Amino acid sequence: MMEFEELMDKKELYSFVATRTSQCRILVAGDVMLDKYYYSEVTRISPEAPVPIAHVRSEMETLGGAANVAHNLTRLACQVSIAGFVGKDYHGKSLLEKLRARGIDGAGLIPTDRPTTTKLRVIGGHQQMLRLDFEESAAVTGKEAEHFLAGIYKKLDEGLDCLIISDYGKGACTEENCQKIIAACKAHHVPVIVDPKGTNWMKYAGADYITPNLKEINAVLPDPIRNEDQPVEQAARDVMKRFHLGSIIVTRSEAGLSFIREEEIEHIPTKAQEVFDVSGAGDTVIAVFAMGIAGGIAPVASAYLANLAAGVVVAKLGTYAVSREELLKALEKEK
Repeated sequence: MMEFEELMDKKELYSFVATRTSQCRILVAGDVMLDKYYYSEVTRISPEAPVPIAHVRSEMETLGGAANVAHNLTRLACQVSIAGFVGKDYHGKSLLEKLRARGIDGAGLIPTDRPTTTKLRVIGGHQQMLRLDFEESAAVTGKEAEHFLAGIYKKLDEGLDCLIISDYGKGACTEENCQKIIAACKAHHVPVIVDPKGTNWMKYAGADYITPNLKEINAVLPDPIRNEDQPVEQAARDVMKRFHLGSIIVTRSEAGLSFIREEEIEHIPTKAQEVFDVSGAGDTVIAVFAMGIAGGIAPVASAYLANLAAGVVVAKLGTYAVSREELLKALEKEK
């Protein structure tokens, strides 16, 4: 592993992040969400029921799911567009406003009668006490799916360097939708990177890259594997062959990240100094990896960048999008 890091051209990576990310045109397609947080202080138990009383001190709304992937990309100065579904409700309005404020092209978001997927978390001190989910997870089909795909085809015709499928199991990423997206990207010679969900990975067949964590790859294996290099390598090869995938980037928590394709294997140790909250780390990994691929950086070097960025994010509380300045600072420490 030391040999791999010594061979990495970190000056070139620094130059790319500092000066060329604004040329990267990336579309994120999938399940968009809004994350809401109520930060509270708990000092007593309710007289009405044996539950803590949370005195709300502050609140925050931020982009989640596929929208958080887009948020990471725009903070890295990429040209970002997004395709998915939002409800005609307060949460949908708030989500659209946040996308506009961050310069993310939301023309591919289709309004529906479903609620905007929203995760509301109540935090007491530094501990999550409760989560409320507002969502409808049924598959999106019919005219709404047609409009969703039409928006993606339009962006492909205009020109893209990379497309991310961000699947959170909320209805956008059906097998039919994913296969049509992958086929269209192949026709336009645009690489596809998938953040998977669930056990039906055949819907991702033909994708160039897939970025599961250990739990997600275990979900499609007959027997779970240990978080060790050799079992991860073997599982990745089996999964690549079974689901016709080009490469796999396995995020492994405290063990870092593994990049596997054909004869190329690299296990990249974690760069996190302190793990405070893993929320959104997967979004950061796929965003930064996609940025590297879109910018013509070698896949293994893109995985190295993604691992550095994840080390920044897990030290933050709540869903967090890494900035270009933070990634540059992390790279400076690696020189």
